[in-house]
Amino acid sequence: MTGSAESAERTPGRLAALLIDASAEAISAAGGHVGGVYLRSRTPGLLRLAVLEGLPGPLFRPWWRVHVDRPFPVADAYRLGVEVVLPNATEAMRRYPQYAAGLPFPFGSLYAPIAGRSSVYGVLTALLPSAADATELLPVRERMARLAEELGTALEKLEEQDPSAVTWEGGPLCVRPPSSRPPSGHLGRFAWDPVSGLLTADERLNVELGSAAAEAHGTAEGFADAVAPGDAERILAALREAAGGRPPALPLVVRGPDGAPRLVEVWGPYDDSGLPRAATVRGVVLDPGPGTVADAAADLLPDGVMCLDRLGAVVYANPHAARLLRRPRTELLGRPLWEGVPWLNQPTLEDHLRGALLSPDPVHFHVRRPSAHGREPTAPAIAGDWLALSVYPGPDLLTCTIRLGHRVADSPSELPDALGAPEPAGAPSLSPLYRPIVLAIALTEAVTARQVSAVVMRELLPAFGGRRLAIYLLQERHLYLAWETGFPKGFLAPFDGVGLDERLPGVETLTSGRPLFFDSMEQLAESYPGIALDATEGARAFLPLIASGRPVGSCILGFDRPRRFSTEERTVLTAMAGLIAHAMEKAQRYESEAALARGLQQALLPRRLSQHPLMETAGRYLPGTQGMEVGGDWYDVVAAGDGLALVIGDVQGHGVQAAATMGQLRSAVRAFALGDRPPDEVMSGTNHLLIDLDAGLFASCCYIRLDPATGIAQAAVAGHPPPLLRRPDGRTQVVDLPGGVVLGVDPQATYPVAELRMEPGAVLALYTDGLVERPGVDIDDGISALRVALAKAGAPGARPGGRTLAGVADRLTAAARHTADRPDDIALLLATRRATAARRK
Repeated sequence: MTGSAESAERTPGRLAALLIDASAEAISAAGGHVGGVYLRSRTPGLLRLAVLEGLPGPLFRPWWRVHVDRPFPVADAYRLGVEVVLPNATEAMRRYPQYAAGLPFPFGSLYAPIAGRSSVYGVLTALLPSAADATELLPVRERMARLAEELGTALEKLEEQDPSAVTWEGGPLCVRPPSSRPPSGHLGRFAWDPVSGLLTADERLNVELGSAAAEAHGTAEGFADAVAPGDAERILAALREAAGGRPPALPLVVRGPDGAPRLVEVWGPYDDSGLPRAATVRGVVLDPGPGTVADAAADLLPDGVMCLDRLGAVVYANPHAARLLRRPRTELLGRPLWEGVPWLNQPTLEDHLRGALLSPDPVHFHVRRPSAHGREPTAPAIAGDWLALSVYPGPDLLTCTIRLGHRVADSPSELPDALGAPEPAGAPSLSPLYRPIVLAIALTEAVTARQVSAVVMRELLPAFGGRRLAIYLLQERHLYLAWETGFPKGFLAPFDGVGLDERLPGVETLTSGRPLFFDSMEQLAESYPGIALDATEGARAFLPLIASGRPVGSCILGFDRPRRFSTEERTVLTAMAGLIAHAMEKAQRYESEAALARGLQQALLPRRLSQHPLMETAGRYLPGTQGMEVGGDWYDVVAAGDGLALVIGDVQGHGVQAAATMGQLRSAVRAFALGDRPPDEVMSGTNHLLIDLDAGLFASCCYIRLDPATGIAQAAVAGHPPPLLRRPDGRTQVVDLPGGVVLGVDPQATYPVAELRMEPGAVLALYTDGLVERPGVDIDDGISALRVALAKAGAPGARPGGRTLAGVADRLTAAARHTADRPDDIALLLATRRATAARRK
């Protein structure tokens, strides 16, 4: 097991063991090679990858953290508490295009929520070979559901002992999956100091050899006895010879405690040139398994051959592979490929390795290697500077062949700083940026300037390792701050509203149309003397936001440390600035239309409700927070003869057309009600009006004509959720009314009339589906929850100081009012009957 040592130390062993066991069981159930567990963190709304089994963590860093509101399968499984099944890549792209664009490889996946009796802790996931459809995965789904349920029960018990135990902070524990064959390949590395006599082994070797080798500072004797009790003297002799500069020419073949063969290879304190390096003797212990003969044959092949385990560690490399990679074999074995060959730490290579790990097909690509002396080439690439790599997937190992390539650079993007140079030390992986489609898809879901800015912060900033973001939008030849994050409080205030004649990088990038990149704050200060700086160091990128030749604004990315922007990074950032600009331009148009629609809607909703001495009414309307924030929900109370008409309706869709149609229907219903027409005639007349309008929309409606003196009501419903009735004693029921089809569909539709009775003190609640409907939750469950809430709300005016009807309305809509993400608008109309007119005083 490998992973962040710091995370492992912070993580209670019981929690880690439960998660690792569940992940391994999930892999077994799915018949795949990859599984994992996401757990909630101490940051609200943030899930963290706690265990990743079968994949190297560094290659999948962009997926270590997932916000629960992202359009990702893990987020949906957690937020909705439902199983998510993606049998193949086609289904993944259809349902989660942003997720599929980031991992465009042919595999299926399952996501099961890990829940206790009262809370959801996380998500158990497994990747598996593609299936034709979800029905093929029924047995796997059932077993995954049981595993998630069992894990949820175990985590609930753990939480009872320590309420803060079942959260995860930091990176994931990266675990090797159960092997499909007998153990083979690399076990681990060790180092021995002949002067002090201390011997240290890496974590893999400590785990494999057990407690005898697991001391932080062991002895050579104890180590040799743990590796091969019967051959301990041979190992000690080899160590002493290596310390004297005469390491064995071949690995030692020894027998482990169980009699199985092991290979011990040591090398002395000298590098390949024969020059002294350090006093430490280093080596590896290998379990050759059944592949010994094959490895010996591979040593003689003319091509380079390497084998990587599922976590990316090199378990075998023949001499020719080491020569082509220009690295000693001793520096390759047992290390992740990107550590053993630092110049391979490139985003493009990461993408190819992900493909080999997640898909069944071989991956072929070219990579540029640095010069023989480790310096970056200064001339265009020539044949021989390139290596041709092929990676062949396997259940336990990836086999990689390496040969000299014949590709010649023919474009500026292939010049040295794009491919040949290693990333600066500590530079973050930029692999997500090489898929601009990921950002493009995310931006299509953003419709306001704030939503666009939030997408940029969530998708672009972390991918480049940035910490600060500012977006300015152009209005009347001035730049106004639309979004900021990470900058000191108030620092950007002096730059808000600057004119286009100011000499500032954020202005000049827009007026010139050229992006500006500064590797450090010192470089920025030299180019713009006197400019206010928020830090003494750190890189900055200023990007023009230009859509179809029209200036929109500028975007600033800030970094905490100096860094160099490669040619490819500059190209990608410039392209993404164009995507952001188009999204911002669309958002500005959308917000203008939304403002018009909101004004229209406010004008159409009733300013006051008709009054009656024996009745009290209260209405509430909440616009949706997605899209234009306006829709077709409405409510009304109209005088109808000597009674009152209670009306609520919902026009399909959102936007100006839905609001306008709602206004026409409301006017029609009011006209029919003022004429005191029976409810069925009101519905039929409104239905014919909507069909004649030919708006292409339909609407639901509930119309109740109430006699306040007797409490008798007549009701007609057109495809609308049923009313709720709270009796004076607190009993609350769903009023089951016969109904007709929605308005605007069938000109021959009829709407039967039903009768109900309201006692004095009873409360009648009419509502639209936005109040009771949630994704992934049955609407009947939402209606039941609203019924319970109405029962608990209390009877208005039941006692001195009791809750008013308006207070009841506020209580029933409180949760929705504080929900940031409302997909639909909400209307609520409450009515209660008084006993006498005098009681109103």
